[in-house]
Amino acid sequence: MTISLVVLYLLIIAFLGYLGYRKTHGASDYLVAGRDIHPYIMALSYGATFISTSAIVGFGGAASVFGMGILWLTVLNIFVGIFIAFVFFGKRTRIMGYHLQAHTFPEFLGRRFQSPFMQKFAGMIIFLFMPLYAGVVLIGAAKFIQHQFNIDYTTALFFFTLIIAVYVIMGGLKGVMYTDAFQGTIMFVGMLVLLIYTYYTLGGFIDAHSALTAMPVPPPLAAKGHTGWTSMPSFGSEFWWVLVSTIVMGVGIGVLAQPQLVVRFMTVKSNRELNRAILVGGVFILLMTGVAFISGSLSNVFFSKNVNNIEFCQITGAIMEVCPGKKIVTVSAENLARIRAQHPGAQINDEIDLHQGRPHVPTRNGSISIVAAGGNVATVIPQYIKQSMPKWFGLLFMLTLLAAAMSTLSSQFHAMGTAVGRDFYEQIVKDKTEAEERSVFISKIGIGVTILVSVLLAYILPKVYIRGEAIIARGTAIFFGLCAGSFLPAYLGALYFKKITKAGALAGMIGGFSVASFWLLFVHAAESSVIGLSMALFGRPALFGKTLGIVDPMFIALPVSIILTVAVSFFSQKPDAEHVDKCFKNI
Repeated sequence: MTISLVVLYLLIIAFLGYLGYRKTHGASDYLVAGRDIHPYIMALSYGATFISTSAIVGFGGAASVFGMGILWLTVLNIFVGIFIAFVFFGKRTRIMGYHLQAHTFPEFLGRRFQSPFMQKFAGMIIFLFMPLYAGVVLIGAAKFIQHQFNIDYTTALFFFTLIIAVYVIMGGLKGVMYTDAFQGTIMFVGMLVLLIYTYYTLGGFIDAHSALTAMPVPPPLAAKGHTGWTSMPSFGSEFWWVLVSTIVMGVGIGVLAQPQLVVRFMTVKSNRELNRAILVGGVFILLMTGVAFISGSLSNVFFSKNVNNIEFCQITGAIMEVCPGKKIVTVSAENLARIRAQHPGAQINDEIDLHQGRPHVPTRNGSISIVAAGGNVATVIPQYIKQSMPKWFGLLFMLTLLAAAMSTLSSQFHAMGTAVGRDFYEQIVKDKTEAEERSVFISKIGIGVTILVSVLLAYILPKVYIRGEAIIARGTAIFFGLCAGSFLPAYLGALYFKKITKAGALAGMIGGFSVASFWLLFVHAAESSVIGLSMALFGRPALFGKTLGIVDPMFIALPVSIILTVAVSFFSQKPDAEHVDKCFKNI
């Protein structure tokens, strides 16, 4: 049954990819789907691109640590990512993009400010940093396939990526959007069933949430500011900064400047289509993120009631992790006694185990080394589905996650490839006629290269983050925050402010990117300690310690970018009035 279902799904994907290939006749079709996409397809493509395994597996797993406070991200996703994006950004982007004949987000910025360098610089950011985002999406999908089919992670990663690569390279954006719409429909059905079945399994809405509220917070999490599973962390605590600045604000605001989403606004023929797409997109995002976060939080209730072999994971902070793994976690005797007291009769795994050939025994201070489950919250949702849901839903959810990952990855690969072909290659070749003729081919080569880089990151990252970081959620937040700091002020200025100059937009973009990069490399402890450059140069895992080490890069980079954009525009040469009038025609 599983094989038949997967084969049928892939055959439909193959047909839709072939349909996109047959309807692609030039650069406009390959890059912006001919600017005549149906609003339903556009809305589902936007939503399916927005929501990936990062939201369902990564952020759903993070919800098992942070609790219901992460639902504020759903609020921002709908209000900012759909309403603000479609009404205040999308309509002007569509009109202005048409006047400028822009086919990519970097090209839109470059032509709006008459700066080929800006187009190349924006394309370079996408080419260099979007593979991180694509890599963590690949991790979420490959981990689920690994658990679902009991196959090797590397094998799952390779074949899954190969399937996506074929239809993205062949079908262009039309192929991507056709498959997105189909995959979005599967995601909608799968998440709706998950919501219903989660409450059914836990005894209903009231019983489920009452049990979650009553669950005690482990001391390691309480020490970081965790106040309860249905409340926000303590204001200003380490947990508060991670939840609010990195997850909620970083992703909730960063969505406005996502290149693979912005280009969707250029694929419809009128603003009427965008108005019709708002309702579809809003309901879709509500169901996708809301259900993932609620299920992730409530998975703690299920594990505490139904799992006999309980393992407390001090690395990730997750209450229950029951997935297979060989990571060793040291839990104090006091905490071990507390866990036993909370779960009488449960078999606690505190036996001596081998880790890399070395036995772990009780330490001098009375702590006991126990085997933690994988050390990564990305495994919480797959294990929750596997253990709590009937097998038939496992098949449906498998398709849901495959669809979520494939829809996002296909758009990411397309955006990265066009950054190479359209935004970089065309700008450095002197013969523009020849460059435009070859840009689609170069874009396909770029897609292939960025796919290889993304796969390499997906293979390496789980090995690098040995401390069990929630790498899927964190990798997504990093890219969203980087885009907000680098692109958002220039993008907003391009749409609304006629006096923003080329020099101002460039200063803001370069300044925001530089500050965000510096913060990631040397200040924000979660990344700088893993990258290791700060340690190599200054002998410290992060500069300034915990004082600023918990502040997300976007909180610093975005204000700096805004100030530079406005200040430099005030003192630099004003833009050409005729060009500005052309951009704002009919707006």
